[in-house]
Amino acid sequence: MTLLVLLITFVFLALASPSLAATADQWRSRSIYQVIIDRYALPQGADPTKCDPADRTWCGGTWNTLQENLDYIQNAGFTAVWISPVSQNYQGPTTPYGDPYHGYWIADATQLNDHFGTSDDLKALSDELHRRGMYLMVDVVVNDVMATSTNPDLSTYMFKDSSQYHPYCVIGWNNNTSIERCWLGDTVVPLPDINTEDPTVVSGFGDWIESLVKEYNIDGLRIDGMHVNMDFWPVFCERAGVFCIGEVFGSDPVRAAASFQGPNGLDSVLHYPMYYSLVDAFTIPGPLNTTAVSDMMAQSKALFNDTGLLGNFLENQDVPRWHNISVDPQSLYNAMVFNFMSDGIPIVYYGQEQYSNGNADPYNRAPLWPSDYANTTAYQLITTLNKFRNFLAQNSTWLYSSANVLATTEYGIAIMKGDVISVLTNIGSPPQNVSVPVYTPFQTDTDLVNILTCVHWVVGSNGTIEVEYTLGGQPVVLIPSSELPGSGFCGDNIPLPHDWNGTSWTVLSAQRDILLN
Repeated sequence: MTLLVLLITFVFLALASPSLAATADQWRSRSIYQVIIDRYALPQGADPTKCDPADRTWCGGTWNTLQENLDYIQNAGFTAVWISPVSQNYQGPTTPYGDPYHGYWIADATQLNDHFGTSDDLKALSDELHRRGMYLMVDVVVNDVMATSTNPDLSTYMFKDSSQYHPYCVIGWNNNTSIERCWLGDTVVPLPDINTEDPTVVSGFGDWIESLVKEYNIDGLRIDGMHVNMDFWPVFCERAGVFCIGEVFGSDPVRAAASFQGPNGLDSVLHYPMYYSLVDAFTIPGPLNTTAVSDMMAQSKALFNDTGLLGNFLENQDVPRWHNISVDPQSLYNAMVFNFMSDGIPIVYYGQEQYSNGNADPYNRAPLWPSDYANTTAYQLITTLNKFRNFLAQNSTWLYSSANVLATTEYGIAIMKGDVISVLTNIGSPPQNVSVPVYTPFQTDTDLVNILTCVHWVVGSNGTIEVEYTLGGQPVVLIPSSELPGSGFCGDNIPLPHDWNGTSWTVLSAQRDILLN
């Protein structure tokens, strides 16, 4: 009996214990909720009205307040949380650009930021995430530190010798050497550029990141501002021993972003080229250029090492909120469906699900608590997409398949990944007498189900379906009903009328209403 108890205990601990080295492949099936710690949740008793993002100062969020409010994230189906940097930041008088509430103005990387809590608090957050079966991703900054002059006191930093920094110079963005060696920021808040070619810096960063990952059981790293020599990254990420995803910021051609993914760089990058394509295709007002998405999908397949590991996003702390650049919520819903149902790892920036509408920094970093963490339509859609994607990810065929374009028109785009077809439109909420015809590989009379509405669709002759938008521009996500058992979707208990021809959104929706009432 004692041996049996020990065996059961060992198995339980093995299953429940967090991963000490989450690999890129383990991250492939995850979905990520991105949090700026200072802006996610307040301690009990704090004044919720005292956080104006324009003030650029501390509002009171901590690692503990995130831990205490994880239900909101987990209930939406997310399986990982990405948090802002945990390292010590600039400590001094408020600058003309405010205080380092965001966590990116690094002082000594080896020390924790006591504004957010203690070492035990960070460990408790990590432990609680892993208890829930979720991963922890931590933002790290290795390109630079923060200063208030171009001749700072180096004794306050992790690296204290002037040889461990590049001399001050202004970046010339058309020169790669300049990008790697000159300083970000400006003369008001300069960011001294660390000399990552120096062996003492390479080994120092390696020791630090290996220790940080082990101490706090971190599963993945998001790397801020990758403006350093490429050969630094494989060494750094090998020492970390976990998934590394980097930020190659800007609307650079996909080839530039793709150069950072692979054995000579990182596991992954945030897919900025696709972000800009989604902006072109779906924002209202906007060019409504759906071919931007199909073209980017083709380029990505050709150039990236693994599109299934790319970070898909619509918002983050460096770009305007979607609701700021697009007036129609359906544009958000359709673009979100693309990010969940195409290749890559979906990432949602806190507040996207609450229609936060700030423009650039600092307004895209507003607090979440004024929303009361409402169960909005966007939150519900994300919950559905996460639940569906988590179900699909159990099937390696879907997870490792490559998304393909089935149709592109001026009104929308249809993609297929595995056996799932997503038909997305840019027409917005108002009904229009337009449609998107799609040729599928399915046989005539195949029964498909739209998992967003549980409406059945029957494939027409030659494998065709057609999505009409006489009820407005809702996204459609279809899967053969034969693949739904065990998914928790739609119950598989709505009978099909004998005379359905499976192509009309209006007719199908009306008949579903009749069946359900």
